[in-house]
Amino acid sequence: MSRFFLRTLRDDPADAEVPSHRLLVRGGYVRRVAPGIYSWLPLGLRVLARVEQIVREEMDAMGAQEVRFPALLPREPYEVTNRWTEYGANVFRLQDRRGNDMMLGPTHEEFFTLLVKDLYSSYKDLPLNLYQIQTKYRDEARPRAGILRGREFVMKDAYSFDIDDAGLEASYQAYREAYVRIFDRLGFEYVIVHADSGAMGGSASEEFLAVAETGEDTFVRSAGGYAANVEAVTTVVPDPLPYDDLPAAHAEQTPETPTIETLVNHLNVAFPRDDRAWEAADTLKNVLVVLRHPDGTREPLAIGIPGDRDVDVRRLEAHVSPAEVEVFTDDDFSAHPDLAKGYIGPGVLGEQKSTGIRYLVDPRVVTGTRWVTGADVDGSHVIDLVAGRDFTPDGTIEAAEVRAGDAAPDGSGPLELERGIEMGHIFQLGRMYAEKLGLQVLDENGKLVTVTMGSYGVGVSRAVAAVVENSHDEIGIVWPREIAPFDVHLVATGKDDAVFDAADALVAELEAAGIDVLYDDRRKVSPGVKFKDAELLGMPTIVVVGKGLADGVVEVRDRATGERSDVPVAEAVENVRAVCR
Repeated sequence: MSRFFLRTLRDDPADAEVPSHRLLVRGGYVRRVAPGIYSWLPLGLRVLARVEQIVREEMDAMGAQEVRFPALLPREPYEVTNRWTEYGANVFRLQDRRGNDMMLGPTHEEFFTLLVKDLYSSYKDLPLNLYQIQTKYRDEARPRAGILRGREFVMKDAYSFDIDDAGLEASYQAYREAYVRIFDRLGFEYVIVHADSGAMGGSASEEFLAVAETGEDTFVRSAGGYAANVEAVTTVVPDPLPYDDLPAAHAEQTPETPTIETLVNHLNVAFPRDDRAWEAADTLKNVLVVLRHPDGTREPLAIGIPGDRDVDVRRLEAHVSPAEVEVFTDDDFSAHPDLAKGYIGPGVLGEQKSTGIRYLVDPRVVTGTRWVTGADVDGSHVIDLVAGRDFTPDGTIEAAEVRAGDAAPDGSGPLELERGIEMGHIFQLGRMYAEKLGLQVLDENGKLVTVTMGSYGVGVSRAVAAVVENSHDEIGIVWPREIAPFDVHLVATGKDDAVFDAADALVAELEAAGIDVLYDDRRKVSPGVKFKDAELLGMPTIVVVGKGLADGVVEVRDRATGERSDVPVAEAVENVRAVCR
């Protein structure tokens, strides 16, 4: 360490929000260059390389072959798939000196597809599995949490190419099993959840999430085994209800009730029910947003949900992608004078109604359900408005928040909500990219058929942070042995030359035994500082050569458990080798 390019920090970085950001910067693993952009220092690069090696070994073991594409990519293939437009402001674009449009690659579906199209033409060439480990770029609007959500990151992306759907299913399962092995080896708690395919398209889709309280993704699971990202959760739709005997809808004065809370309070005073009190769930809340499409056009959208729930913007965005969700502004209200802010109802909503605003409702709003909702007049609501009798929406949308206790779609019990970090995502893409880019091969009958594809990603640099989120304590990182930058952190304490001579000899023996050692040989640093650095840096085993040397022993510490034992110097190498196996 006297020569190692490393400086640990006593204080947390000012912008650190999560433990991995705080500890990786303080430990000298990474260093911020700009928002969302980090340099990898020697210690961090060793961890990153070990993660890459695990991913590479498991990809190679399943028969995938490694390639490497450039990060600087031309516009034309993205135009064919329309993703040059669909990416919007989320990518880095530039022009070369000749004015040609280029992009720093956020993902490489088009180029994998074109490569195979260029070289393969027969069913005999398939199945084929290709992957790369490469730096990607996305212009995150709000980069945060250090390397967890950056603008430059390392990712493994792989693609399968098959002649038919049965082949795609087999490839998908092979990748799924390989991912289980990868994440088992990385050493953090993870869960496999159903996921929304989003802009990637395709059918089957699953995410591998590292369980972490600081995670940006919310997922659900039930005691019966259901697990899904909230974006992919589907509502259990109630059966339609008869409405022939229901009372007619009637508008009532409800002054100063623009919120659900004020409305429910007013209903219970002015229009009490005989059976029970009015609740927020009896109301139909109509939320207005604007969708900004990739070509820049703005489309207003109305969403009707039960009043006891809010719109989950991430769920909404997943279902309207690639459009982005924006706030419905005062100017938008001015452009639609039929909208009574705070009292909006289905009477003016719908593509065939006066506003022309598309109106989508929560799947719970089924025929025969009756609601209290806006009467489209300031200070007035409609009571006993019945879906299917008094109004018909343009469709349904899964945009309402998912709550703990909601029923699992498969009937496996109530849902529990947890947080996680997306570490891997696997898709059955199907033929979308192959059709657009003309990837066809001759089948066994000499007929041209379109190849079907799968896409499989792992966040390699993000995995470093995810491990830290899962494996740290109040004093530092606790690396799992398989990805630790060194097997052993050997600390020499004191000023006696004999201590350092013994430590030098022990380091040489450990390295000869194939054990990677970070040796703290600094003579002008106090033992306290050395121990704090060892705990912060987080190697799995800490060996202390110091005052115990007088008794012929060294101390061996387990960083994860805190257990310590005195080991005779002559047995130290074998003892450490045993724990490193």
